[in-house]
Order: sequence, then C-alpha cells, then structure tokens
Amino acid sequence: MLIRIYDISGKIATKAQRHKVNTKYQNFGIVILFILSSFFLSCKNEKPSKKQINPAEYKESLMKVNKKLVKTEDEQIEDYVNRYGWTMKQTGTGLRYMIYKQGNGPKAETGKVAVIHFTVSLLNGDTCYTSELDGYKEFLIGKGGVESGLEEGILLLKKGDRAKFIIPSHLAFGLTGDMNKIPAKATLVYDIKLLKLN
Repeated sequence: MLIRIYDISGKIATKAQRHKVNTKYQNFGIVILFILSSFFLSCKNEKPSKKQINPAEYKESLMKVNKKLVKTEDEQIEDYVNRYGWTMKQTGTGLRYMIYKQGNGPKAETGKVAVIHFTVSLLNGDTCYTSELDGYKEFLIGKGGVESGLEEGILLLKKGDRAKFIIPSHLAFGLTGDMNKIPAKATLVYDIKLLKLN
C-alpha cells in the first residue's frame, strides 16, 4: 500500500520531507508506547495498601470501649438508685432488684406462664410502656420473647410479689432499642407485680 504525503502547498512531498514526517510519527509512537507501558507496569507493580488488622488488637480495643460503656451505665444506675434511696440487690449479670412487697404464692420457675402488671420507664423518668395502656404482659418463662433481664428477675419472685428491676441495656434491648419507644442503649426500670403463674 502506497501512502502519499503532501506538503503544505498540496504538492507531493520530497523524500526528505517524507523522512521528516515519518520520524515525527515514529517518535510520537515511541512516546505513546512508553506512556502506555509505564502505566500498565505501574499498575501491575502497585499493591493495595491494605493494613492487616490484627484480630487481637481489634478485640482489645472493642473490649476497652465496651468496659467504658458498661462502667458509665453502671454509674448512671448507681446515681439513680441513690437518688431514690432504694436498697437493691445485684445479680452477677448486673440486674438490680428490690422486692418491696412480698406475695404468698408459689415461686416462679422455668416453663410456667407469668402474667405481670408493669410499668417500664427510663432512668430519666420517661414512661415507655404500662399495663394500663398496653395490657398485662404474659410470657412463658425460659422461652425468650421478653428482655433477658426481665426473665431473670421474674425467677426471683413469687406470685403476688411487687418488685422493682433495673435492667442494664445488655439485658434489655441493647444497642438498637426496641425500634419504638425504648431508645438505643437504654437502661430500663421495671415496676412489676407478678399476678399469675400458670
């Protein structure tokens, strides 16, 4: 294939002029080739700069944050208890309870259905739920479906007992709340009467 090269005036270029044009295109091609090869080689040699996460460090920092949150919540609960002058017992899980009126019925146990009259509020005094508005709460003890702190507390009672429970967030609705009236990381204060055990 013959390619004719013309000069500016429209005449066929001389051999010297053609050589000059060819050299320019060759140089241009070499530059493009160099740029492309540099680009591809640099991409090939680059390694993602991902920092390797040491699971032990990650776990340790999460534990530190969690301990601080638990300590802060515990201090808030203590302030609340002291403000009301209550004498409460504490379980190993962190549930605080006070039975302020003794009943004379049988003791609650796993597998029984508990029916309770209740009020649930927050440490700031806001009431979230009450049996007056929401009806009695009924649940099968030991099968879940309610806060784990409430189940733990019910097992400390007899039919007819009236009690107050302070349930830390990790025994209540945790980091998410109940997506309704109970906010995230909320400590719950239950005032309950165990009405029935079936």
